[in-house]
Parts: sequence; structure tokens; C-alpha cells
Amino acid sequence: MTSWDLAAIAAVLLIGVPHGGLDGAVARRIGWPTGLLAWFGFNVGYSVLTVLVVVLWWQWPVLGLAIFLALSALHFGRSDIASTQSVITETSGLQMLPLLAHAGLVSIAIPNLQASAVLPVFTLLVGDDGALMLLQALDILFIPWLCCVAAYGVYGVIYPVWRMPLLNLVVLLVLMALLPPLVSFALYFCLWHSRSHMLRVWHSLSDDQERRRSFIEAALYTLIAWITMLLMLVVFQESFSAALIQLTFIGLAALTVPHMLLVDLAEKINLRRLLR
Repeated sequence: MTSWDLAAIAAVLLIGVPHGGLDGAVARRIGWPTGLLAWFGFNVGYSVLTVLVVVLWWQWPVLGLAIFLALSALHFGRSDIASTQSVITETSGLQMLPLLAHAGLVSIAIPNLQASAVLPVFTLLVGDDGALMLLQALDILFIPWLCCVAAYGVYGVIYPVWRMPLLNLVVLLVLMALLPPLVSFALYFCLWHSRSHMLRVWHSLSDDQERRRSFIEAALYTLIAWITMLLMLVVFQESFSAALIQLTFIGLAALTVPHMLLVDLAEKINLRRLLR
């Protein structure tokens, strides 16, 4: 790996991963009880889901990566249009096109625009045959996704409220075509996805006491995640570069499942309240 790749992974782990630390606040916002027993139950359930994802990936790595790419696409797509969804009413039933366009940015665009650079990363995660199979499947999806993006451009002309997220998509797409895949992913994950998610959650907190509690929780969860990843990095019996890539993406997959289930549920509930 180059020094840029190492910097990108460091950014994902140090800047991107902490955005999930506010999941406790998200749970309470949608009605999770606030007592100690409820807090303990939430953390146990969250941990069990992460472990199950790691076990799934360990047993069936190709299936694990495929599911991770699909869930990430859905989660990133929902997140990218969440702010726009919260201010619209007239197009509430016509948001599938923006969702699909934004969803393919990371999971479809990067593997196709940077296929030769993505192949070694996929190979480390799922082996030679699995990497080729997944890249071929994503290649099939690339042209339909580009057509979706083109249609989204027309959509932005009709509905001006979508022009800013459309512009963001185009800018990110250009960056992903020009930059190494790990670098472009880190830029998106840290500066777009994680930042916007944290700001939305932080602004939704009701008072200073809740913000103080959520900050402490986020710091604690982040510290635990960093320590766990460091221990796993020491345990892996492979080269540092290979272990770091495996740790980063398997760890992200494990954290994405409970995070996505919680955040997307919260955003659905919040959107229903806004559109009533």
C-alpha cells in the first residue's frame, strides 16, 4: 500500500468509525428506554449483531462482501438524500431514482472506475475467484446505474430541491474516477457520510444533558472499537497491509449492519412524523 492508502485507512478508522458512536442517542430518539437495563440490552444486542456478521464473513467471505456492498449502498444512498427528504413533500413518492443514483456511488462506481486497483483489495478479502466474480457482477450493474444517474440529472431539472445532492454526486463521481479507491472512499466516508450523519443526530438531541451523555457514549464506543481493532490487528498472522485492509472492511461490515438497521429505522420514523 502507498502512503496515501495508509492515510485513507487511518482516516476511516479514526474519523469515520466514531460516527456510529451516536447510535445510543439515535435509539433513545426513536423511543428506546433510558434505564440502565435497557442500555445494557441495547449494547448486548448491538454486539451480538456485529459478531454474527464477522462469523458470516469468516465462513462465507464472498457472501459477506456481497451483502456488505449491498447494505452499504442502501445505507449510503439513504444517508445522502436524508437532508433533502426532510424538507420535501411534493415528491415524497418519487424518491427511488435519487436513492438508486446515490446508492451506487461507492458500491458500483468505485469498483468499475478503479477496477485494477480494487481487484487486489477484493482479493485480500475474498480470494482470487471471489474477487473476479464480484467485479464481474458489479460490471453488469455499471451501465444501468449510469443510466440512472443520467435520469437523475433530468430529475434535478424538474425538481430544483434535488440539485444540490445531484451536484454532490457528480463531484464525488469525478473524484472517484481520478483518485485511488481507498482515498476516494475515505473522502466520501469521512467528509460526506460520517459528517452529515453526526450533524443530523447532534442537532436532533433535545438538551445539553442528552448531548453530554451522547458525547460520553460516543467516546466510549469509539475507544472500545479502536482497542478491539488493534487487538485483532495484532492477532492476524498476515502482512501488516493485508491485515489492515481485512480489519478495516470486515470491521466496517460488522458495524454497518446494526448501525444501518437503527439509523434507517430512525430516519423512516422521523420522515413519517415530518410528512404528517
